[in-house]
Amino acid sequence: MSSPSSKSECSIGGLRCAAVSDVGMRRSSNQDSLAVSLAEGTYQWKSHGHLFMVADGMGAHAAGELASKLATDTVPHCYHKRTEVTPSEAIVDAVREANQVIYNKGSNSVDFQGMGTTCSCLLVLPQGALAAHVGDSRIYRLRGNCFEQLTFDHSMVWEMAAAGHASEDEIPAYVPKNVITRSLGPHPTVSVDVEGPFSVQTGDRFLLCSDGLTGPLKPELIGAVVGSLPLSDAAQTLIDLANLLGGPDNITTIVVEIDEAGKLGLAAPPKEKELPPRRSSRRKAIHPICWVTMTISAVLCGAMLAGQHYGGAFLAAAAFLVAAVVAWTQRDANTSPCKQNSSGGLHGKAPYRRHDCQPGPASIATLGDIVRQLEDLEGQNSWDVDWPTIRRDREAAHEAISQGNYQEAVIAYCSAVRRLMQALRESRRPTSDSTVDLT
Repeated sequence: MSSPSSKSECSIGGLRCAAVSDVGMRRSSNQDSLAVSLAEGTYQWKSHGHLFMVADGMGAHAAGELASKLATDTVPHCYHKRTEVTPSEAIVDAVREANQVIYNKGSNSVDFQGMGTTCSCLLVLPQGALAAHVGDSRIYRLRGNCFEQLTFDHSMVWEMAAAGHASEDEIPAYVPKNVITRSLGPHPTVSVDVEGPFSVQTGDRFLLCSDGLTGPLKPELIGAVVGSLPLSDAAQTLIDLANLLGGPDNITTIVVEIDEAGKLGLAAPPKEKELPPRRSSRRKAIHPICWVTMTISAVLCGAMLAGQHYGGAFLAAAAFLVAAVVAWTQRDANTSPCKQNSSGGLHGKAPYRRHDCQPGPASIATLGDIVRQLEDLEGQNSWDVDWPTIRRDREAAHEAISQGNYQEAVIAYCSAVRRLMQALRESRRPTSDSTVDLT
């Protein structure tokens, strides 16, 4: 899905999601793309679950738009075909296949040479949630008021911070923040990071987004909006806030909610073929030495008992038990609970950042400043805005703040933001009129 602006919602078996992609205020085309690929039936749910994906294209002219579209077309298709391997193996194969497709397209055309795209994928599986990514588009998990970044930015700033054991805020300002160190397309091969699987609980929310969102907005404010609003309102409000703060880049958000963890996958047809066994779940054969040792020990034990040599019989019985324990351990060597329940094993080092996103004075101040500055434009622009309703939203926010109810204040301010941006979109004013200066 790559267009100036697009919006969608879906719901299936214990899960809901809302997605919005917007061109922003400074770009003429939308080089972001997204994909939502829900499991079609019980078989596919148990095998590979649901897939959500954001891609942020890079390249001159239409190259970036093509690169991100090729990624979001290729990855879901290839991923769901690879049913004979684990989801972690399948998603890595799919991303690498997309890289090859983009690389070949760029190599065969002067116009598309060097094009690339980020790629961030979230898998919601029976085993939990798995993330696979290349680039600096991010995936977050919100649980309660804890907003966790599950992906590592493949950017110059983050790589330098990691190498120097520092935070990205400590990197000198002259280092460009928008330079990424890894993407799909420019090279024939690519390294794919896999994180998880992470547990999922009822009420968990996941956010996938391009850097058009995380550039203008701080994680604490993003998390407060995601946690306070209904899914569709949250996805749209994040887009609107980024645009009101300048909208320098394309912006894409997908918000996924675990509505009821116990019902995940239950919307699929109940009768389908059973899953084929995983290659990694096959048990090892017991070594022949164990069989020989147990057989000889049993024969010796019987002979010793017949000859009333009880000490020797005891030793033979002990040898039999030791061989049996070794055989049992060997038989289950690669069927540990971790392997069985973790989509092929634990991956990565996430979360890489944790943010307390409980609504409070800081997040409220940012939202309040945005609404106040836009209200100051009343009478200066020909926007068809319902200003009395905007003022009521602002008054409701002030009342909530006076009572210490910051979440209600976030809800009221965000309502005003959406109304203002809707009026701006309908008025088709020049993009420079939309920027709010909070510096």
